[in-house]
Amino acid sequence: MNYSDDKLSPKQDDFYNALMDAHSGLPEAESHALNARLVLLMANQIGDLETLKQLLAAARDYVND
Repeated sequence: MNYSDDKLSPKQDDFYNALMDAHSGLPEAESHALNARLVLLMANQIGDLETLKQLLAAARDYVND
């Protein structure tokens, strides 16, 4: 699966701004909790465990680059 494909274009900046707005004013712990809830909500939307595992691996690999 290729995760470099941009499926949000041309709205990726709009999503990033909405994400940053959602975090605005939150203490660090609440910001982390928001991220955790968001991940779980998105995972529920995706709903496919193999896809989710591939996404986790891709995110982890990105950190290691």
